[in-house]
Amino acid sequence: MRKLICLVGCIALLSACNNESGKEKDPEKISPELVNISATASGENVTEKKPAFEFQENNYDFGTINSGAEVVHAFKFKNIGDADLVISQVKGSCGCTSPEYPDKPIAPGDEGEIKVTFRSEGMGGQIAKDITILANTTPTTKVLTISGEVLKVNK
Repeated sequence: MRKLICLVGCIALLSACNNESGKEKDPEKISPELVNISATASGENVTEKKPAFEFQENNYDFGTINSGAEVVHAFKFKNIGDADLVISQVKGSCGCTSPEYPDKPIAPGDEGEIKVTFRSEGMGGQIAKDITILANTTPTTKVLTISGEVLKVNK
């Protein structure tokens, strides 16, 4: 009798785990309908119009500065694609690097810039900080770098 009760309990538990109809959708997960795959398995292009970045530079070397100094640089780019370029997020690799970016779509042929402010307070030595851009381009991410040397200043 004990085995029968355990068997019925296991069956009920397994069927409850596989029941998807009662579940709510997880708001943290991205719906598969939102994913746009731009090429087929054969490599044939499915989407005709795409935006594309063309940056004047991918790395900015600010040289040598004293600790505590602030460096501001604008990475200029052009949309060389044939659809509006939308930047959805730009992040620095640490809190010392703050990016600003366009919040409006960049039309084909138009230009824009990613303005980066680097604060060197409390730092010393060679540094390299990444700025990661998330946009509707292929690939969806682009990484820029700001680098240089920070001299420790004795107070």
